[in-house]
Amino acid sequence: MKQTVNRRDFIVKSSLFGITCCGLMIQSDLFASKKLKSFFPENEIPEPKKLDYCGYICPPDCKFLTATVKNDVELKKDAYKTWKLKEKYGIAFEPDKIYCWGCKTPDKPIGISVQKCTVRNCAISKSYDCCIECAELPDCKKELWDNFPDFKKTVLEMQKKYLASKTKG
Repeated sequence: MKQTVNRRDFIVKSSLFGITCCGLMIQSDLFASKKLKSFFPENEIPEPKKLDYCGYICPPDCKFLTATVKNDVELKKDAYKTWKLKEKYGIAFEPDKIYCWGCKTPDKPIGISVQKCTVRNCAISKSYDCCIECAELPDCKKELWDNFPDFKKTVLEMQKKYLASKTKG
């Protein structure tokens, strides 16, 4: 039994199929980035000095950093709520006290969330540039790791790459 296909129907259906496939591929990339799998380049060996103490790389478009740089009170209020500074540290909102320049900015004041970061404080106390240098990382029970277990998995993968590069070199 031979079936005839209208050329116009074929083109429309093929186009829709192609658009659907592209959409699925883009969505899977977005999903992967949401799971923090791609925040650090896969083929790159982590350099502790270039990373924050926890292994993260603060993005330049960070809401808290943007609020700080612009000294924007509304953005600071939003960051204050997002980072739950009242709940975590019991501080009232005061625009002059709500800021974050990052955890490795020696020429800038250190904000409350950075001062109280247990991962940062631990790394500093052990003279590490980043916690990927710490042999205790796999068993570490800091609040950050409890709150973001997928991030910890990513950092543990970074640690494996880092340690492997040290044994080769």
